[in-house]
Amino acid sequence: MPAISLAEKGKKNNDVYVVVNKKKLRCGYTTGSCAAAASKMAAIILLGGEKEDFVEIVTPAGTCLSLEIEHVHSFGDRVACAVRKDGGDDVDATHGILIYSTVSKRNDGEIVIDGGEGVGRVTRKGLDQPVGNAAINSVPRSMIKEALEDVCESLNHKGGLTALITVPEGFTASKKTFNPRLGIIDGISILGTTGIVEPMSETALVDTIKVELNIKKANGDENVLVVPGNYGKHFYEETESEDGDRAVKCSNFIGETIDHASALGFKGLLLIGNLGKMVKLAGGIMNTHSRWADCRMEILSANSLLAGADAKTAAKIMSCVSTDDALDILNDAGVVENTMREIMKKIDFHLNHRARDGMQIECVVFSSKYGKLGETHGAEELLQKIREHAHK
Repeated sequence: MPAISLAEKGKKNNDVYVVVNKKKLRCGYTTGSCAAAASKMAAIILLGGEKEDFVEIVTPAGTCLSLEIEHVHSFGDRVACAVRKDGGDDVDATHGILIYSTVSKRNDGEIVIDGGEGVGRVTRKGLDQPVGNAAINSVPRSMIKEALEDVCESLNHKGGLTALITVPEGFTASKKTFNPRLGIIDGISILGTTGIVEPMSETALVDTIKVELNIKKANGDENVLVVPGNYGKHFYEETESEDGDRAVKCSNFIGETIDHASALGFKGLLLIGNLGKMVKLAGGIMNTHSRWADCRMEILSANSLLAGADAKTAAKIMSCVSTDDALDILNDAGVVENTMREIMKKIDFHLNHRARDGMQIECVVFSSKYGKLGETHGAEELLQKIREHAHK
């Protein structure tokens, strides 16, 4: 397989691209790929091999990367090399920072991998690594180990090696990531399941949601509070006088969040969100991003008719841009409460259909202008259970 150099942008016409929303975007490579490449070259130099400006690794996805080596330092009994992280066209807090690996010899034949400065430490259950371990996930650990084993075999070294991964800018970069929220302290995580960063990857967002749910479950939560974003978080804080950071943010991925929470065995899930997103659930739409579906006004209009509104009111709703504008029309017609009752019945049906009786699932819907608009029948009871657990 020919080497695909993402580091030499402009030097070779073989960069990796994906098309997202009709735009051609350049892929990057993960911190795990950087750590593996830096480890491989450091081991080569340590064991007497020839230093090269670029080193090749094969990612778990089968792509062969040729990554540029920077800042080579030899200390006699150990060698350090760095690879600069390239996030491609993705918005990435770690883009451009140096990932170092310092490799030293061992006498026991083992390959040992650890994290130092700028690599986070795990402090909570439910993550990829046990509490106390460096936040170097399983796939990057395997990549580093395989790279070091290959060097040992090719240079006939049987004594084993230690690779210490460090990221001098990692502590600062970690503040822009989910790590503090996930209980990973003092640095970034060394991540990657494919070795390649795909710009605007929905998979990465869903994986983050799953990690948060894993942590909740591992730490004894039986019920989980979920909000799509900051609107839901702030509403919960203002109405319940509780810490909104306890909620799992699911973004647009409501269906995937329900699926994973059910698979983990949660007893209950309470979803709190703004009408602008939640109204789509009444139509069975479980990914609320507008590019997948936007039937907000159609759903509001149809349910206003069921609630007793006339055709003129329904027609006005269809011309609205925002759900708050639609609520103004419903309010003038005196049918907000009845319309929301119809919508909440449908939300309740579709949420439970997605959960397939795997757990209790409830929903609270609000508007920034009108406040709480509706809730499913068991929402208050489930909210009380979540409050009680939070205060323990």
